[in-house]
Amino acid sequence: MSIVTVQLGQCGNQIGHEVFSALCSDIRGTHGLCSKTENESYQDACKERFFSEEESGVPAARAVLVDMEPKVISQTLSMAARSGHWKYNSHSHFCQKQGSGNNWANGYCVHGPRHKEAIMDLVQKEAEKCERLGGFFTIMSMAGGTGSGLGAFVTQCLRDAFPTSFLLNHVIWPYGTGEVIVQNYNSVLTLSHLYHSSDALLVHENDVIHKICAQLMNIKQISFRDVNQVIAHQLGSVFQPTHTAGGGSGYSRNPLGDLLEPLVPHPEFRLLGLRNIPQMAESSLAFSTFSWPGLLKHLRQILIANAHMEEGIDWQVRPPQPGSSMPSTNKPLHFNTSIANLVILRGKDVHSVDLGSFQDPSLYTSWLNPQDAFNAWKTPRAFNKYEKSAALVSNSQFLLKPLDSIVGKAWNMFASKAYLHQYTKFGIQEEDFLDCFTTLEQVISSYTNL
Repeated sequence: MSIVTVQLGQCGNQIGHEVFSALCSDIRGTHGLCSKTENESYQDACKERFFSEEESGVPAARAVLVDMEPKVISQTLSMAARSGHWKYNSHSHFCQKQGSGNNWANGYCVHGPRHKEAIMDLVQKEAEKCERLGGFFTIMSMAGGTGSGLGAFVTQCLRDAFPTSFLLNHVIWPYGTGEVIVQNYNSVLTLSHLYHSSDALLVHENDVIHKICAQLMNIKQISFRDVNQVIAHQLGSVFQPTHTAGGGSGYSRNPLGDLLEPLVPHPEFRLLGLRNIPQMAESSLAFSTFSWPGLLKHLRQILIANAHMEEGIDWQVRPPQPGSSMPSTNKPLHFNTSIANLVILRGKDVHSVDLGSFQDPSLYTSWLNPQDAFNAWKTPRAFNKYEKSAALVSNSQFLLKPLDSIVGKAWNMFASKAYLHQYTKFGIQEEDFLDCFTTLEQVISSYTNL
């Protein structure tokens, strides 16, 4: 099944480009860790998912690019074309001359309705090219105006136009110190609207990726491109083909459905976090060896201690003892409770790996059977130069603290009516803000009480 990617705003378009580049360089890589037939079926499955065949022989990304100013889209189109290995369709982008000025209301109330027909027309054409449509993957930032406001509007349109398709929003959480003065407003409005129309939100925090670039990749002067490449690597490690648990010998046919059905068992819980191991500078790879037990021990502790990467994990955090019927308020400090987890293993000897430690019932909320709460996908095909690598997609309390913090900051601004006039002039009223706060307070409360 194929996935149509919708890249929204500057951030969405820049990350989208890095994602397709990472997928393409991975399928062109000769990792030699699996048989030739395995490698060929892997390449075919990836192409079916993300690229359509063109007469020219150069695969074209199944993507629609949307921005309210032309600069980033034209850069993105030409960078892809210059690579020679893949490209974007020449007619699958939409841009205007003036941006949204970092104003969510401008993107949602003005640009969205005004350009709905043109944008959805492009999406429809891309969807019709798929022999079988698996769903939509949108990439957007929460802080600005176009990605967030127009992104939330387009997500609602996708839900209305394709009510039975899977819809996953990839959302970039802004730097805590701030890129935009009204980013907390924009974020609250984006998250609450996506919560109503999306199947799940897969979140990357800029601060976390920045730390990975500095501490694991040893990059001295970190650029947006460095950050975006780490994000693209992490997304590729989830979306490249794998064998799912009950999927027999072939690669998973329905990537979004296989991801979302086990991870989002309840509509109140839609926030997914992503962790990868190992992550390091290419120059260090030659001097590193990894064992599956070592990697998984770290990955499990990253999960239960809510660590962001394999460096600086708190090894003191332990799951609650089974049988101790403590109310959830007495849980060990900093312990991260999960609803559902998916571990994806790629590379050498994957089929002999023991994942029992992730099935420990004490990691999960009591209302789901641990057998249902944990899933694993595997493939002997290595990913992106790592002989062995693991990814964890987790529906857990990973995002509780950042969500609580962003809602708190937005509420403090709202209480003093700061900058509200910039939103009301485009049609977002105080009641709309209050509805959004109510939605997110409910989400915070649900995740807190796990």
